[in-house]
Amino acid sequence: MSDIVAGPDGQSRCRWCDGGPEMLDYHDSEWGFPVQDDVRLFEKLCLEGFQSGLSWRTILLKREHFREAFDQFDFNRIAAYTDHDVERLLANKGIIRHRGKIEAVLNNARLARDIVEREGSLAAFIWRFEPDRDQLAPPRAATTSDESIALSKALKKQGWKFVGPTTMYAFMQSMGLINDHAEECVIRGKVEQARATFRRPGR
Repeated sequence: MSDIVAGPDGQSRCRWCDGGPEMLDYHDSEWGFPVQDDVRLFEKLCLEGFQSGLSWRTILLKREHFREAFDQFDFNRIAAYTDHDVERLLANKGIIRHRGKIEAVLNNARLARDIVEREGSLAAFIWRFEPDRDQLAPPRAATTSDESIALSKALKKQGWKFVGPTTMYAFMQSMGLINDHAEECVIRGKVEQARATFRRPGR
């Protein structure tokens, strides 16, 4: 099966975006565009963890509920959450009510705050793992990479949870550390242009 599908405008896009209007919008306006905002990066790390075992569409449809429940993923605020907040979140029908994943968000928020104190920003730490584009596999041909494995190991060493290599590869795809839009996808060139003008944090 081809990894390309015709969008509503007749132009080619990655097939995975053909799962509903919210997926198309996410594909066209977010996926692969480089991000350096710490809160957005932390949000995506959390949501990728919640996605484990589920579809991204399931998470995307609940994203606004997640944002409301987790104070817009402000990790400085989440770092102060208590057991009472865990119970509050477990009672929230708008999100994925998985205790381990919820507790991981609290744990990771405290560790994200430590990274900012140590490195200046979460973005500066994460973008160190941007792969050399000359060594990348063809778009969509991998589920992990040396860099996603390295990022996973670095975070786990600090105590982060739900940050396995496959989860980190999906994170790197979505946050623009790599451009994994199919070669024929109309958005690929837009992402390339955005990456070309993107100022890497910490450099």
